[in-house]
Amino acid sequence: MAERATRPRMRGAGAVAVALSFVGVAALAGCAGDGPGDGPGDGVSRNAAAPSPGASSSASPSPSPTSASGWNPNPGSVAAVGDSITRGFDACSMLADCPEVSWATGSDRLVRSVAVRLLGEAKAADRSWNHAVSGARMVQLPEQMALAAKERPELVTVMIGANDACRDSVRLMTPVEDFRASFEASLRQLRAGAPKAQVYVASVPDLKRLWSTGRTDETGKRIWELGVCRSMLADADDLGPAAVARREAVQERVVAYNEVLRDVCAKDRHCRYDGGAVFGFRFTGAQLSPWDWFHPSRDGQARLAEIAYRNITAAEPPA
Repeated sequence: MAERATRPRMRGAGAVAVALSFVGVAALAGCAGDGPGDGPGDGVSRNAAAPSPGASSSASPSPSPTSASGWNPNPGSVAAVGDSITRGFDACSMLADCPEVSWATGSDRLVRSVAVRLLGEAKAADRSWNHAVSGARMVQLPEQMALAAKERPELVTVMIGANDACRDSVRLMTPVEDFRASFEASLRQLRAGAPKAQVYVASVPDLKRLWSTGRTDETGKRIWELGVCRSMLADADDLGPAAVARREAVQERVVAYNEVLRDVCAKDRHCRYDGGAVFGFRFTGAQLSPWDWFHPSRDGQARLAEIAYRNITAAEPPA
């Protein structure tokens, strides 16, 4: 699968100590940064990970060619856009993208990405592209969509919005109307180059539930103190009125973002929203990165792939 170049990786306990003391941990703010400059470069490279032995290389059983709604549940190519979740950030090593485990286009046999499930490993290597950028917010999505459109994909997966809510303060969160305008512009950008491409839109994860799950881990909380999604995760053990109100404001904004994704997608005949499936998914500790207790781990990426594949191949969209 064609991927943007990844950042160098740091491994082992020593890397943890270095990263916790080094100013570079600021890249963890939000969902790996507050802008596209925090992500990988503009170059394109192949996945570096070799397939693990013993796993099947075939795609999942093919559904019928076209559903009654006109949706094709068996697209022949996949392009992914979004943020650090789709880049596999912190899933393999600290402070690094790991696109080979991406839920959308990764090659990892334990994850079995959407592309692999739909196309099989061989075809996915040539017919899927990952244009997501770690740290991206909705305002950067039109640019990614323009790149995706050039591939002429039959399916585009979208997962973005967490960074719009994950800011240094509630005041800095993306206004809902700005979020809407950027998403509408993104679909227009795609349609300009790929008018018939299907679009699968994943909901923004439940950040408050991630706080509730991750705050049980002392190491995770120490990492959060370095700037991970401060609007939600700052002072993780503070249950006072101000902290509770702050988290509730973030939660309400995420819900509003998901309503925008649903409403805008519903106006595009080739778009399918996940019905809130990702927002409703309860990530366990094993499904969160051991380096930041926020991004999905390899197991978490596999769960996202399962959710997406199920919804993409369903005869009708989620309720």
